[in-house]
Amino acid sequence: MSTITNHQWRLAARPVGRIKETDYTFGEEALPELRDGQVRVRVDYLSLDPANRGWLNEGGSYMAEIPLGGLMPAMGVGTVEESRNPAFKQGDLVQGLPGWQEYLTSDGNGLQKLPQLGLDPTAFLGLFGHIGLTAYFGLLDIGKPKQGETLVVSAAAGAVGSIVGQIGKIMGCRVVGIAGNDEKCAWIKNELGFDEAINYKNGSVYENLKKACPKGIDIYFENVGGEILEAVLALVNNFARIPLCGLISQYNATKAPTGPSNFVNLLVRRVHLQGFIVIDYLPRATEGITKLMEWYQQGKIKYRVDVVEGLEQAPRAVNKLFDGTNQGKLILKVSK
Repeated sequence: MSTITNHQWRLAARPVGRIKETDYTFGEEALPELRDGQVRVRVDYLSLDPANRGWLNEGGSYMAEIPLGGLMPAMGVGTVEESRNPAFKQGDLVQGLPGWQEYLTSDGNGLQKLPQLGLDPTAFLGLFGHIGLTAYFGLLDIGKPKQGETLVVSAAAGAVGSIVGQIGKIMGCRVVGIAGNDEKCAWIKNELGFDEAINYKNGSVYENLKKACPKGIDIYFENVGGEILEAVLALVNNFARIPLCGLISQYNATKAPTGPSNFVNLLVRRVHLQGFIVIDYLPRATEGITKLMEWYQQGKIKYRVDVVEGLEQAPRAVNKLFDGTNQGKLILKVSK
């Protein structure tokens, strides 16, 4: 049997500010033959997510700290090429946490066989994966939308935000999205059905939100933080709900960010703000995926992916999330 060479990105230094290619080392290793109980997966696609930046910090985040020299983790989808594990066979499409590498050798723990639904494999890293579940449970369990309420979504053209807004419309809400350029605003309004779209780089976020939300804000799906959070807190209604999904404006900060000056409105308006991580809801994943599939088949939800080709592009590609150049769910194509 010929030797398989596996290429990997490993952490070389803790990033200061944005991720740089020099924060990693790109290496290769020869893979040993499989032992009994093991499975070899060819990594086809990797998910690039804003949370990846937080994982690199000293002390970690909701994941354990990545040691220097450690493999960069990432969600991914791949194909079983060889198996000595009875739970998997050659050709199975699987999902797991393979990290930034070409091949995963595993005992099967953490690997999930994916159903043959005729979908492109990238769908399992977007609408039918952790992205869709984040939108579904964050909005429905924490946001608790009601007919006629006003929902505001930041990073609304992003992977999670674009799905949140569409679920909000299904629930009967007036949906206002905030995005970073006119093209993205046109997409969420004209194609996804948002009622209003605000370019946060064009004029006062507060004034534009006030005009778009004449009855105030009942739900704010938070992905950003900073100036946008402050503008929203000025307009929240009594008993508003804020699912806190992310704070992307702070991930590359080199000094401690200042808090909103109107944080007191959480008290005055009796606002419910709750942070959450999608792994909290994995025991209910079937519930979320089933409903998302139903809406997708009914034409009520659309999604798009932005695929960058080549494992060697990973450190540069992930920064598309922070400069706003990604168009939909950012995915790295690994296998040629």
